[in-house]
Amino acid sequence: MQGLIRQRRRAGFVGRRDELRAFGENFEFPPEDDRHRFLFHVHGPAGVGKTSLVREMSQLATGRGAFVVYVDEATVDVPSVLAETAAQFAQQGRTVKALERSLAAYRQRAHEAVAAAAREPGPDVPSAGSAAMARAGVVGLGMVPVVGAFAGVVDADRVAHGADRLRARFRSQEDARLVLEPERVLTPVLLAELTEAADAAPWLVLFFDTYERTAPFLDRWLHEVMTTDRHGELPANVVVVTAGQRPLDPARWDGAADFAVELPLRPFTETEARDLLTAKGVTEEPVVTEVLRLSGRLPVLVSTLAETGPAAPDDVGDPSATAVERFLKWEQDPVRRAAALDCALPRRLDEEIVRAAADGGGEVPAELFGWLRALPFVRADRTGAARYHDVVRAPMLRLRRTTAPALWSSGHTRVAGLYARRRAAVEEELRSAAGRPWMHPGWRALRVEELYHQLCAGPRAALPGVLREGIEACRAGTATAREWARAVADAADDTDAEHLRAWADDCRAALADERTGALDVLELFLARPGLDDAGRVAAYNVHGLRLFHLGRLREALGDHERAIALDPADPWGHHGLAITYRALGEYETALHHLDAADAVVPGAEWVARDRGETYRRMGRPADALPWLDRAHAIDPSEPLTLGSRGQVKFVLGRPHEALADLDRALALWPDYPWALARRAHIRHAVGDVAGAFADLDRAAELDPDGARIHGERGDVLRFSDRHEEAVAAYDTALAIDPGYAWAWGSRALSLEALGRTREAVASLDEALRIDPEYGWAREQRERITGPTG
Repeated sequence: MQGLIRQRRRAGFVGRRDELRAFGENFEFPPEDDRHRFLFHVHGPAGVGKTSLVREMSQLATGRGAFVVYVDEATVDVPSVLAETAAQFAQQGRTVKALERSLAAYRQRAHEAVAAAAREPGPDVPSAGSAAMARAGVVGLGMVPVVGAFAGVVDADRVAHGADRLRARFRSQEDARLVLEPERVLTPVLLAELTEAADAAPWLVLFFDTYERTAPFLDRWLHEVMTTDRHGELPANVVVVTAGQRPLDPARWDGAADFAVELPLRPFTETEARDLLTAKGVTEEPVVTEVLRLSGRLPVLVSTLAETGPAAPDDVGDPSATAVERFLKWEQDPVRRAAALDCALPRRLDEEIVRAAADGGGEVPAELFGWLRALPFVRADRTGAARYHDVVRAPMLRLRRTTAPALWSSGHTRVAGLYARRRAAVEEELRSAAGRPWMHPGWRALRVEELYHQLCAGPRAALPGVLREGIEACRAGTATAREWARAVADAADDTDAEHLRAWADDCRAALADERTGALDVLELFLARPGLDDAGRVAAYNVHGLRLFHLGRLREALGDHERAIALDPADPWGHHGLAITYRALGEYETALHHLDAADAVVPGAEWVARDRGETYRRMGRPADALPWLDRAHAIDPSEPLTLGSRGQVKFVLGRPHEALADLDRALALWPDYPWALARRAHIRHAVGDVAGAFADLDRAAELDPDGARIHGERGDVLRFSDRHEEAVAAYDTALAIDPGYAWAWGSRALSLEALGRTREAVASLDEALRIDPEYGWAREQRERITGPTG
């Protein structure tokens, strides 16, 4: 019965018949027919019915047997679009395992960075991979042996083999690309999955709603996917629908007329508006005429005014900014009337937010939220929260702000306070989230709403603090900075504050570049007044961090030096200098800056840990151990210290103590792939082959593309005389990272054991080509061929 009811309701959809007909007829033409169109772009002003049309198009496509994906402004970057795609395919019974695995690897590495950064009181620990690469002069990520897929499984003695070897080791840079340019790694996986799905359904239809918000990061990507083979081939039976306020960008989509069609939506025709009113039971001509006049035939307003059931022209509310009160005149309950205005203030609504927004000192009825959700201009989003339609919310906001500024300010302040309390509760759950909370999506969503309401309550008073938070958002990357900037832009629109609008426009433009957007926003902060000295120090340090991640290490040093010039007592400037000099291989200078940091924050756990890690990378494990012991004594629950100390103890010939440290590290952080790989190595060394394989299995689940995990598996297999399997494991590692010299060398011994001597020599030759200083490989080659072989 429910299905029949839904079908009849859809059958009652009024208007947009030409657009639906064009979309439906497109399925009658095969992809190779010149009349078939691969892209439909719906566009028009707010309130014109774009989302309603998209939903009808989605139902129509589903009726044609299509797999359908719908995404909107809840996505903030390409990986989140792909994650939503995978989730919705699964809901339709179509698994996309390869994409899910790749997304899991991406999320895991992001998690590793979050975990490391959250524990690090100063600027972020560099992302996995870059310190070694930076030493070799290669642009990439920071190689921190405790936080990543391609992290410090290279021991200090191997690192010492030289920059050329390291450069070659990261030649493919697939791991670095996954972190730096996830869309370029993940998109081919998506296209391969779509190709498989294309064989299981006649059509695949991808809907991108609220495109005016997602286009800044999505439009270039979508154009590349549809018009180039840069990422692979898009199946021919894919149809894309975008819906936003503006037409397609002519500079990007010029010449798209042969495969795309634009569907500009305008207000209802008079006939369409009358049809909708008739469907709502509004048929008296004077009333119909008044609704048409006041609504401008905007579908959302025609529907909203009709829902009041007006019996006479005077019963029709006026939705304009100067007459919102008339719009609500049909509601006699004064609490509800006031609440409808109060609850326009939040961007999203749930029961607690409704109570906070509507709490003017009186009792808020429990059923108020349910009543609001039933209003025709309130819609639920995919998270279960509700929101006013922008066309109705905007005039309500203007009315409240211009006629009741005290209520405007107090309402925003109450809602900001609610979000602050929620944020504090999340911080408690995250334990150390206060270190780097902007990296946690749940915390971040609450903080963004809190900042929006603070800006609305007092645009000038709140701006300095909001800019300071923008620095932390930029630390977390461009996608996060974009969420922060959207809150500033919305507050600028809703307060009509010109100084906010200037900031919002410039930040939005800076964030258009996915790779450098956060860096560019920080440069805006530093080029303008608005930050106090403490804010400028933080901005310089984060700017240095972003440069570090881009491999621009010498420039990063300059930023941290500027921070220290402004505040000589800033420990994080010294910390930034220490990790950057360490990445450059200038260890003594790094230690000097750790001394300076220790003078400012004596006894800090992170200073002791970084000093121990620096000695470890210098190949001085005996000097590293006391500092790691000290760091562990300060904070026994820090897994990063335990992981590093475990590796040091193993190098010092204390494998059982090393295992104990790694066991404790993994008890604290079970999803710690570097520690799993290190523990597997040590377990194998002490004869626990089964335990080594178990650790490697788990590490591979967390990091399926970890070359060193597969290389470690090859070693365990080789020493177990399972040489065919060992060669296969080494080959897997080398397919991921062709510059992995150690795997080439170890592979040679299994090839030799299998009697494949010529291949073994070739494998050693490749190891030596990558790293001419690889003495062990040279010795093995001379052993096999003779000194002159």
